[in-house]
Amino acid sequence: MGRFRTPQAPGSQYITPEGARRLREELERLWRGERPRVTQAVAEAAAQGDRSENAEYTYGKRRLREIDRRVRHLRKRLDGMVIVDQPPSDRSRVFFGAWVSIESDEGMQSRYRIVGPDEFDLQPDYISMDSPLGRALLRKRVDDEVAVDLPDGARTFTITLIEYI
Repeated sequence: MGRFRTPQAPGSQYITPEGARRLREELERLWRGERPRVTQAVAEAAAQGDRSENAEYTYGKRRLREIDRRVRHLRKRLDGMVIVDQPPSDRSRVFFGAWVSIESDEGMQSRYRIVGPDEFDLQPDYISMDSPLGRALLRKRVDDEVAVDLPDGARTFTITLIEYI
């Protein structure tokens, strides 16, 4: 396998204040906490002699590369982020940060918050604005029907409530 990787499409640049705080805390923890600790462990392993058969040295160096890769990613993402801390002027439509209640054709009701791609894993009811459902909901109003292609087939949902909390 070669080194070439197809570039991933960058995710949306919007983030909530909570999401930005979480990313900054992760960056701080990696840079000021974990990286110095791993660097010290690698230095101690290197001082033991033969590095070619020293598993602690090899795995420590690998972990340092992982940490540095994640730190670069976090710095790049945080640098271009737009923190959205105010609701939109038109609260009758679905935009970033909205809580949206939807009802499926079968009558099942769900409630989701539209968030950025870096924070949809914070809560089980958060969905990314870049996901198929998130993209379909954006700019819609109450009582609009939304058709979404899901892995188990196309489904239709009706928006029942839009809130900005």
